Amino acid sequence: VRLVESGGGLVQSGGSLRLACTTNTFSVAVLSWYRQAPGKQRELVASATPAFNTTYADSVKGRFIITRDNAKKTVFLQMNSLKQDDTAVYYCNARHIFSQETYWGQGTQVTVSS
Repeated sequence: VRLVESGGGLVQSGGSLRLACTTNTFSVAVLSWYRQAPGKQRELVASATPAFNTTYADSVKGRFIITRDNAKKTVFLQMNSLKQDDTAVYYCNARHIFSQETYWGQGTQVTVSS
């Protein structure tokens, strides 16, 4: 199973970024984005099931949107109104819906400046 992430970078507070994660286990996995800030535990940001049901952390509701593109086998995380507290390494996660096996991407850094 491969997960290839892209889209991180440096952005000013209030700006936007879009992360992308392409995986070869797309159709049978719950795809999620997690993040880990320095000195903090990794936390769930957003998830999308194969049926396109989505969940979000309270801290990002109304600002972030997770979507799945079946044709591109890619999950996106559109991040709007970014805050300095959003600064973290963002990880793509795939959890197989039958076996529950879990896989992680390599992570992509998102830095929000003031």
